[in-house]
Amino acid sequence: MQFDKELDARGLNCPLPILRTKKALSDMVSGQVLKITATDPGAVRDFQAFSKQTGNTLVSSDATADAFIFFMKKK
Repeated sequence: MQFDKELDARGLNCPLPILRTKKALSDMVSGQVLKITATDPGAVRDFQAFSKQTGNTLVSSDATADAFIFFMKKK
């Protein structure tokens, strides 16, 4: 998937991946896509809730052997 910015949140626990995502999205323009890589098992639930609360679109969410990959489009 195409993305405009990447955030590495591996090794960070809640709420840091969400806080870093919020900061990264604030520097982006509407329609741009942020790729986030996280290792916190709670991140899947957290990013779904963050998307609903903020109106940013969680385009996709995948799990690999060692991380979770999210693509979020700024509203």
